[in-house]
Amino acid sequence: MSGKHEESGATWVDPDDAPEWTDEMFERADLYEGGRLIRRGRPPAEHPKRRVTLRLDEDVVAALRASGRGWQTRVNGALREWIARQGGDHP
Repeated sequence: MSGKHEESGATWVDPDDAPEWTDEMFERADLYEGGRLIRRGRPPAEHPKRRVTLRLDEDVVAALRASGRGWQTRVNGALREWIARQGGDHP
C-alpha cells in the first residue's frame, strides 16, 4: 500500500467496558420518547421554588450579583433566617 498512514489520535473504547448505570444516574438522565424530550435532568423538586417579581434598589442588586453565582439562593436563605427571627412561618 502506498501513502502515509495517519493516526487519528482517538483510541477505540469497547462499550462493554463502560460502567454499569446506577439508579441515581437513571434519575438524572434526560428521558426521550421517540425523538421527543419527556423529562430533563433531575426529578421535579418536592417543594419547587416560585418565581416572584421583587423591586430592589440598583446598588443592592449590583452588590448581590457581584457576590457571584448562587446569589439568589443566598438571598432566599437570608430571608428565611429573617422570617425565623420574626417568630416563624407567618407572613
